[in-house]
Amino acid sequence: MLRRLLVVLLPLAFLVVGALGVPLATLVAQQRTEEAYVDRLNDVGRFASLADSALGSGRTEALRMELERYEDLYGIPVALLDPSSEVVISSSSGGRVTEALAEPGTRSVLGEALAGYRPEPPTAVWPWDDRPLILAEPVGRDSEVVGAVVLVSPTNELRSAILRDWGALALLELVPLTGLALVAWPVSRWVLRPVRMLDEATAAIAEGDLTVRADSAGGPPELRRLAASFNAMVDVVERALHRQRAFVSDASHQLRNPLASLRLAVENLSPYLTEPDARAAYDDAVEEAKAMNRMLNALLAATRLESFSKAEPVDLDLVLDTRLERWRALAAERGITLKTHIPAGLRLLEPPGGLGSILDELMSNATRLSAGERIVLRARPADPAGGMVEVHVSDDGVGLDPEERQNALRRFWRAPKHQNVVGTGLGLAICAELVQAAGGELALQPGLPQPHGDGYGLDVTVRLPAAPVVVESE
Repeated sequence: MLRRLLVVLLPLAFLVVGALGVPLATLVAQQRTEEAYVDRLNDVGRFASLADSALGSGRTEALRMELERYEDLYGIPVALLDPSSEVVISSSSGGRVTEALAEPGTRSVLGEALAGYRPEPPTAVWPWDDRPLILAEPVGRDSEVVGAVVLVSPTNELRSAILRDWGALALLELVPLTGLALVAWPVSRWVLRPVRMLDEATAAIAEGDLTVRADSAGGPPELRRLAASFNAMVDVVERALHRQRAFVSDASHQLRNPLASLRLAVENLSPYLTEPDARAAYDDAVEEAKAMNRMLNALLAATRLESFSKAEPVDLDLVLDTRLERWRALAAERGITLKTHIPAGLRLLEPPGGLGSILDELMSNATRLSAGERIVLRARPADPAGGMVEVHVSDDGVGLDPEERQNALRRFWRAPKHQNVVGTGLGLAICAELVQAAGGELALQPGLPQPHGDGYGLDVTVRLPAAPVVVESE
């Protein structure tokens, strides 16, 4: 998070400084160009005045010598042109003036000068543009223009000066940027530390650890208040969960003794009930007492399961080794064959309460409710990448239709066909919630073909995240 914030802030700071630096760099180039232009303009104006006097008197030798000295001293060629743009006097016999006169821009400037106008000054000379600075001054006045003085000023020194100014400007801009970069790191850490701690606390709480709290001592006041509010919210949630679990546990324990006494009292009435209607009512009362006892046991078991809070890695082989024989014996009592297809080495995150408890519940449902002949327990990776593992408990019993499968994961729901079978309607719903808490999913699908070929049983699929395989070093 800190790196992402710096990645956003620092380029933004560079953009802001650049947005200010570009106009400043342009202004520097314009000022340097203006200074050079004014300096050269004074020179070309003086030469135009001398040329006007020389042409009027017919004595041009002095003008030629003046132009040559100027080029020797400053390295800037100057030429006097007649109205037909032919060179009358030049500071040298070199070709720099001739080359400059061949440029379209020079011809435009010369045309304005011969028309009696002073050309517009250039806006700016840029360091990457090596073209010379061309100035032209008309000789004569108004309609009596008898020629023009053209000055071809190289821009090497001007461009170097602009580059030096730009370099100094860039160094000046680097000072605040460097300071900002040095300050941004500790300030960002100070600002984001409560956010990071809050994120870590949220992740821990999402995994079920309600003892974790966010750090509310550091960072800006707004984040401290947010952390304090978050901690207060977690305290409320933790107290509510504890009260809920305590209520279910206490209520179940407190109801056990009165229910046992009630059942004993009802059973003691058995010798005195001889009428058929009385015996039927007695049997119903005993069955209801047994059902209430099973419901209390289920509530206590659910409370114990939900008290576990964190998913842990487990080897599926180890879970099954301690249970397969018991499951086979349980299935054999009901005339059901249990088959397994479990590849070795599957390792996954078991839900809160343990994967074994969930598989116990699924196998118990399959043997009690399926009324079939076969149960198949199989497992496999759910995707090629191996990110999830699927465990299937499939039977060929009576199964559930699509609407029943949709409702079967609700608490206390029971299919009409199973109303007379021992059960509470809690086990499957609690298993689904525990699997979901571990980042997985419990789904109900059609199972194995029924023995008589008129439908399918039920397949309970448990998808859980795979855990890395632990390699023991020798």
